[in-house]
Amino acid sequence: MAAISTTPKLSGRDVPEFQVFFSDLPSNDFNTLFQLLPPLLAPAAGSLEECLVAGEGSTATTRPYLAAGVPGTFYGRLFPGGSINVFTSTFSLHWLSQVPDEVSDSTSAAYNGGRVFVHRATEATAAAYKRQFQADLARFLQSRARELKRGGAMFLACLGRTSADPADQGGAGLLFGTHFQDPWGDLVREGVVEREKRDSFNIPVYAPSLQEFRDMVRAHGAFAIDRLELVKGGSPLVVDRPDDAAEVGRAMANSCKAVAGVLVDAHIGERRGAVLFERLERRAARHARELVEKVHFFHVVCSLSLAP
Repeated sequence: MAAISTTPKLSGRDVPEFQVFFSDLPSNDFNTLFQLLPPLLAPAAGSLEECLVAGEGSTATTRPYLAAGVPGTFYGRLFPGGSINVFTSTFSLHWLSQVPDEVSDSTSAAYNGGRVFVHRATEATAAAYKRQFQADLARFLQSRARELKRGGAMFLACLGRTSADPADQGGAGLLFGTHFQDPWGDLVREGVVEREKRDSFNIPVYAPSLQEFRDMVRAHGAFAIDRLELVKGGSPLVVDRPDDAAEVGRAMANSCKAVAGVLVDAHIGERRGAVLFERLERRAARHARELVEKVHFFHVVCSLSLAP
């Protein structure tokens, strides 16, 4: 934003005002979001140009933009046509709009019984997840193509994978598949959670390959790919002492809980959810070295603009 604001100055034009829209599902607590935003640095005159100038070199945390919240799923329309200059979406597009229906249908070939994620699932299950991702991304691109101004840009980042096999979800698979799935089996064997309850739970996340993402954008046709890369990120297990198994176990449990805790609690209740994550922490501690070495995420990162 600071870089954008300097361009008009060089050409003698006024600095534009910035309006930022934060979008999330209606269940999101927008009040908490707005309370976390830095204060708007605005001099008495109240112009954002003065705000930007006043903020240069300042050590105070301020924001040189106006903010608003827009409730709704980004897999549908959110804004008037041709009204947005820049879209950004970071670490969200791997979340599916829903678990594919056939994955939870015990009569379907894609039924994912015994598992809670697509990682290492059957070919039919992986194909169902892939179709859901493709349908969701198509809706996302269609909506943004209507809303983006000509000359605007879109910057996206989501989980990705290196394998061509949809059932190999890489680091996400190790996190949500192998090590998150095993504690569910523990609770089923102990009678804490019913087998049917476990089998009806699936995490609606899908990490696409770079080629899958490229193919979808090209097939949609509304956007030109300016840049598209698969970037290796860090480990989601943030620990000070990677040789401390207990700390790695806690980090693993906290990472999974941060991502899927709300889904787990809604499915089996907070009490049993707490037991599940306790089991996860214990199991993760026993596999601490493997987790530190192998759990790394890859990200699909791209910039798009409207096709000519």
